[in-house]
Amino acid sequence: MVESEGPVGRIRLNRPKALHALNLSMCEAVLEALETWRGDAAVEVVTIDHAEGRGFCAGGDIRMLAESGAGDGVAARAFFHAEYRMNHRLFTYAKPTVAFMDGITMGGGVGLASPCRFRVATENTKFAMPETGIGLFPDVGGGWYLSRLPGRIGQYLALTGHRLDGAECLALGLATHYLPGTALDAAKAGLARTPQDIVGVLDPLAAAPPAARILDDKPMIDRLFASDVLEDIYAVLSEDGGEWATATLATLKTKSPQTLKVSLRLLAEGAVMPTFEDEMRQEYAVGAHVVQRHDFIEGVRAVIVDKDHAPRWDPATPEGVSDHVIDQIFAPLPDDEAWTPQ
Repeated sequence: MVESEGPVGRIRLNRPKALHALNLSMCEAVLEALETWRGDAAVEVVTIDHAEGRGFCAGGDIRMLAESGAGDGVAARAFFHAEYRMNHRLFTYAKPTVAFMDGITMGGGVGLASPCRFRVATENTKFAMPETGIGLFPDVGGGWYLSRLPGRIGQYLALTGHRLDGAECLALGLATHYLPGTALDAAKAGLARTPQDIVGVLDPLAAAPPAARILDDKPMIDRLFASDVLEDIYAVLSEDGGEWATATLATLKTKSPQTLKVSLRLLAEGAVMPTFEDEMRQEYAVGAHVVQRHDFIEGVRAVIVDKDHAPRWDPATPEGVSDHVIDQIFAPLPDDEAWTPQ
């Protein structure tokens, strides 16, 4: 749902039964709106929120991606192409953008909110990149954003899919403001009155967040996730033997070993990627390959279609995933198939 209301361009996600998960038509509508407002002097700020329900945005149209990946992959690539253009357009947008991450903000929702200049978390925020559990990887800029978090927290989040609350998002810089959910209407009304002073609108409405629990675990995360080699992380977690390490290793063993390795490489390369455009080009190539591989189709079957939550990964262990396979997944696409920002 796209509309301009006075000086505010409003993007309101409106698929409540799907927790506002993105599909191709939604991405194209957002792109069209951003292009229209770019040259409209009457629109001074763009806001992104959701119409109703407990999700800001739960991700993308995963079932469609898997069905396409099992065939020729054309529809999956078309979705990724439009979604990543939307991500990049927001990242480079000249006008201020404000995302209200009130509720579930996962996958595609992270890709919508993270490039915005202002990112508002609340007590309802549940922020995660859980893709390795379905044989995918933290895309939509995940290699860029997660690799720039403090210490090794990004690697921990990418591999485990751990959920952050609003206070943790603020502490890690994933959110710029923490507001009570009850203050969001006042914030949106304030932006309509004084779009030139977004900080002046949001700051007085901000609340003191609770303690960011993940910071207590940061020394442990930095130590146990220090390596970019998955087998090393497994070994260190196993050797540690503590309650946290044991539980975390058990979590990792439910994920796709292939896409755990993809995620580690994505963050290692994302940390030194020259531009966000370069990041999107690489993630598109990786995504185009991954959606047609066994683990993604099997992960979606286990988690979303049959819901038996018993995926049969192939290879089943980190040792079975060769460097050659990862190199194939990261191979650039031919120029005529590669992602472009326009």
